[in-house]
Amino acid sequence: MPTAVTKKLTPVLMVDEIESCLPLWVDRLGWTKTVDVPEGDKLGFVILAKDGAELMYQTWASVEKDLGTAIRRPQSTSAALFIEVSDLNEVEKRLAGIPLALARRTTFYGMHEIGVLEGGGHMVVFAQPA
Repeated sequence: MPTAVTKKLTPVLMVDEIESCLPLWVDRLGWTKTVDVPEGDKLGFVILAKDGAELMYQTWASVEKDLGTAIRRPQSTSAALFIEVSDLNEVEKRLAGIPLALARRTTFYGMHEIGVLEGGGHMVVFAQPA
């Protein structure tokens, strides 16, 4: 039997609302909204892309509509994004004015890192090899 090859991994973050998540990705970091699915007067789902990377957001209401049943929402987020970048200084400039959830540091595993919370409350850590 042939072995399945993993071709791509795309995180899907569930949030109460998507609109507060977009300024970080689109306005600050230059990601592109490639797909958006309205749910009434708000977004229910969105795909963001940049440099071959992809991130999806879906509202809890949209997930429940898709599943046809209510689902248990966690008390807090359980996912964080770790994004390796080529120029951490440039990312840091783009994040100017946003409170850092993780001050710039150098880790024992050889990365320079900074982190912020995006609009849905998920930690996003940007890192570059030291």
